[in-house]
Amino acid sequence: MSSGSSAVDVVLVGVDGGTESIRVMCTTRQGHVLAAAAAPYATSYPYPGWAEQQPDSWYSALCLAFKQAMQALTLDQVNAIKAICIDTTCCSVVALDASQEPVRPCLLWMDMRSGVEHTEKVLQTNDVALRVNSGGSGPVSAEWMVPKALWIKENEPSTWSQTAYLGEYQDFINLKLTGKWIASTNNTTVRWHWTRGNPPLSLLKALNLEDVVEKWPVEAIAPGEVVGNLTKGALHDLGLPQDAEIVVAQGGADAFIGMVGLNVLRPGELALITGSSHLHLGVTDSGTSSGEGVFGAYEDGLMPGVHVVEGGQTSTGSVVAWYRRLLGDGVSYDVLNEEAAAIPIGCDGLVCQEHFQGNRTPHTDALSRGAIVGLTLKHTRAHIYRSILEAVSFGTRLILETMRDKAGYRPTVIVVAGGVTRSPLWLQITADVVGVPLRLTKCTDAPSLGCAILAASAIRLYPSVTAAAESMVAVDRTIEPNMEAHRAYEPFYRAYVDTYQATRGVVAALRSTTAAQT
Repeated sequence: MSSGSSAVDVVLVGVDGGTESIRVMCTTRQGHVLAAAAAPYATSYPYPGWAEQQPDSWYSALCLAFKQAMQALTLDQVNAIKAICIDTTCCSVVALDASQEPVRPCLLWMDMRSGVEHTEKVLQTNDVALRVNSGGSGPVSAEWMVPKALWIKENEPSTWSQTAYLGEYQDFINLKLTGKWIASTNNTTVRWHWTRGNPPLSLLKALNLEDVVEKWPVEAIAPGEVVGNLTKGALHDLGLPQDAEIVVAQGGADAFIGMVGLNVLRPGELALITGSSHLHLGVTDSGTSSGEGVFGAYEDGLMPGVHVVEGGQTSTGSVVAWYRRLLGDGVSYDVLNEEAAAIPIGCDGLVCQEHFQGNRTPHTDALSRGAIVGLTLKHTRAHIYRSILEAVSFGTRLILETMRDKAGYRPTVIVVAGGVTRSPLWLQITADVVGVPLRLTKCTDAPSLGCAILAASAIRLYPSVTAAAESMVAVDRTIEPNMEAHRAYEPFYRAYVDTYQATRGVVAALRSTTAAQT
């Protein structure tokens, strides 16, 4: 930590709890980044489609990253920290006992164990709360809170009886920081089937799940509202002065808070949040528009007055990372991107399906799996790598076309954040495939900046979240699509679309065979 002085009067801390690590970013009231640091945590995959993390590892990683970030601040800047806000993965479900200790590992957002049986039970209720699931026609995603809670109750009754608190990564971290068990209306609206701050009582009754209400947070507040102040214990854990008074602002689901960090808050704008997964979040002027293969629209889903329509891909950057790991530590992304840039569109007849951890939309099929089709002895590692980049881009185009055709939503602006922005090749492939310009902001870590914006609003540095975003988000550049390339991708996109139906039977047969062996 430097002992120098600084003219900065207020420091805001935005924290992004992602799938593989937690990132801490310190900014000024203008959104200028002063320091940033990250700390990883592990994910375990006990069975195919399952994914778990240890909740205590999140808090340990937060404290480590926070202290590392502070090392880049001056003493005056540390003392100027006034507010912190956290976003996290959603819906990563945490079960705590009466002492607020984890009863079991977290069911990570990408955990699909509740697929088919429990999601089907939810859908069969025909409850009005299911309107956000393709207009009520479903399917219901295995990622969401109610199917996961139902799985725990029915498959781990001992865990269920020990659970006094059932919430999310978001709620757990805020509890550790403030001692308060308060949910975010963002999470509850988009993943818990809540409406206007109220739990779906009729849905829960139909599932014999009414007792979950006793375990959920009683109160839910909107992003940018005050959860509480850091406790003395939290100040100690974070390495902050014991006399500091630091506000904790409510955050929400990482990708949705990324909309704030991209200043995507007006109808017709769409945020493309990229990372381990992709989320496609469009602002609509109606809280009631919905359609098959589309999640939402979530009325007041982000904040009061900001209605959101959603699409998503469960495994995107995670597939890219998986492939690079297979190649060994000596192969960098820079090398792979350089090699892939020399491969022609369509990868010499190679098509990938990126459903390595299932499909979120438009199929909402937790049991779908990845595929690489058309391999020959001619194909190289660069062909396979590029086919993955193209597959993720094809999936994005399919989602945008589904939003247009089924929900009547057509974005006029797409703003991109996250991992894709670090690859000029992947950015251009995405723009060419979807045929729409992509706007990039100067701070590509949109979730962390979104948290800083919410922190600024919580302590009234700006009159509203929208005003804070206008002041703190700056546009960097626009990636224009090459329409000749867009036309060249067409037959390969159609092959990608056909791959889902073509592989379903094979995947089902393999699943049955594997189940018989275990």
